[in-house]
Amino acid sequence: MILAAGRGERMRPLTDVTPKPLLVVHGKPLMQWPMEALAAGGFTDLVVNTAWLGEQIASHFGPSVTYSHEGLDFGGALETAGGVLRALPLLGDVFWVAAGDVYAPDFRFTQDAVARFQAGDMLAHLWLVPNPAHNPRGDFGLSDDGLALSEAAQKYTFSTIALYRAALFAPPWCAIPAGNPQGRKAALAPLLRAAMAAGRVSGELYRGAWTDVGTPERLAQLNAREDWSA
Repeated sequence: MILAAGRGERMRPLTDVTPKPLLVVHGKPLMQWPMEALAAGGFTDLVVNTAWLGEQIASHFGPSVTYSHEGLDFGGALETAGGVLRALPLLGDVFWVAAGDVYAPDFRFTQDAVARFQAGDMLAHLWLVPNPAHNPRGDFGLSDDGLALSEAAQKYTFSTIALYRAALFAPPWCAIPAGNPQGRKAALAPLLRAAMAAGRVSGELYRGAWTDVGTPERLAQLNAREDWSA
């Protein structure tokens, strides 16, 4: 699943007329980078959620992906967990999620990663990155044995790239029914933190190129780099 429903307030005025995931980095819409990386790993059944200017995303990519149109169905984005819950009937028991506004050109979505995840009993596996300047305190820690931690002396930033089990979005972790028929907004962090407290979330540190393209300045800096994967 590619998350592409956000308004992109910090990217205004660019996002007044273009949805953030369609802003171009090195000749491609931002969200096309993870879409192509997923396809390169053999993951070709894609779900994309939309809200703000979502018709542009559907028009650009056409029927090559399946859409969860939160804006059309409920008038706006449902936040991360709410959006995943809405799309859950379209997803398998284990699935990737990546944000359509994060640039990580070196990340590889592999079948081996899925196989390792399926062989265990974790509810989620997160890829964390060294903290960028705009998030110096980080989000989650890592234990020596690979568990993701809600509290830790050293925290890293959640890259938004993760593997999930559908069970994370069901009781006792989540009370909203699959399909989110009422369109309830729900954040992802509370679900992850509850599962972390039970030792059911793993993680690893990713040190490849990664940028949260959250401001026009970051977008301009990315496009100004000659080394497009740096």
